[in-house]
Amino acid sequence: MPNLNTVELKAFIPSRDFALSQDFYQDIGFERKSVGHGVAYFAHGDCSFLLQDYYQPEFAANCVMHLLVEDAAAWHAELLRRDIAGKYRIEIGELKQQPWRMLDFSLTDPSGVLWRIAQNL
Repeated sequence: MPNLNTVELKAFIPSRDFALSQDFYQDIGFERKSVGHGVAYFAHGDCSFLLQDYYQPEFAANCVMHLLVEDAAAWHAELLRRDIAGKYRIEIGELKQQPWRMLDFSLTDPSGVLWRIAQNL
């Protein structure tokens, strides 16, 4: 029988300004594990993604990431405390309880990628 086990799934995230996007993701709490050849590997706990030095406006505008956390209110408060929106000229949405039993908020990165940061209720 063939081994069809999976190990990991990572998305490639576009960046309009590769250096600025790396700073942004580090400022919001991700650790840059490696960088080279136009790709930076970021992780936070067991969650990770690849930031690419590539930007296509239509792709960035339609790219959405969902980050499931234990405490969305703590994430929201910390990002506001650090003035991430002001520093990077991005938007951080209001914390909302959703009908699908999640507490979440939106965050737009410097390239226009939308993140939904949520916790299960």
